[in-house]
Amino acid sequence: MFTGIIEELGTVEQLTAGTDPTRLRIRSPHVLEGIALGDSIAVSGCCLTVTAVEGEHWTADVISTTVAATSLGDLTPGDTVNLERCVRADRRLDGHIVQGHVDGVGEITGRDEEGGTTLLRLTLPDGLARYVVAKGSLAVDGVSLTVAAIAGDEVTLGLIPETLARTTLGRRRIGDRVNLEVDVLAKYVEKLTATLLPAAEEIR
Repeated sequence: MFTGIIEELGTVEQLTAGTDPTRLRIRSPHVLEGIALGDSIAVSGCCLTVTAVEGEHWTADVISTTVAATSLGDLTPGDTVNLERCVRADRRLDGHIVQGHVDGVGEITGRDEEGGTTLLRLTLPDGLARYVVAKGSLAVDGVSLTVAAIAGDEVTLGLIPETLARTTLGRRRIGDRVNLEVDVLAKYVEKLTATLLPAAEEIR
């Protein structure tokens, strides 16, 4: 489990595409502290398993279904990625509960400056808008963000300078694709409601 609070910007050193799994090699000295083989690190919102560690570099294998369901396949050597280690039980839970299981890939459609805030607009893929509410949480490339507004399939997010400086969102442009994970609580509520409503109808 993660929180959506990015610990480090890593650099993609190598991406071995055309094979299954795809091998991703990243340079990131900070997040490797305390990491062992088999541990999980969220890479721009995708939970990946560490398969090798060498100095400041580590490797993860990305299966074809993950490549198809996320924006990881868009990466090239030199790109930066948001990194977060699994949350520890003895730490404050900042952000919100993030699983590292990407629900879909959105596209940035607008970027406006309003005072000291950057307003980022993006489109949600089909089926995700029902899980997103104003003032609720949405993980974008692994970053825990608060929804400023939502209209149809377009969501607006407010980014402060600290978020822009510490994550890849400061470099994102219109047309870029981003990994999205909705609040898992919304999905549980939907499933429980669908299960309970038929029973309530029968009682009446």
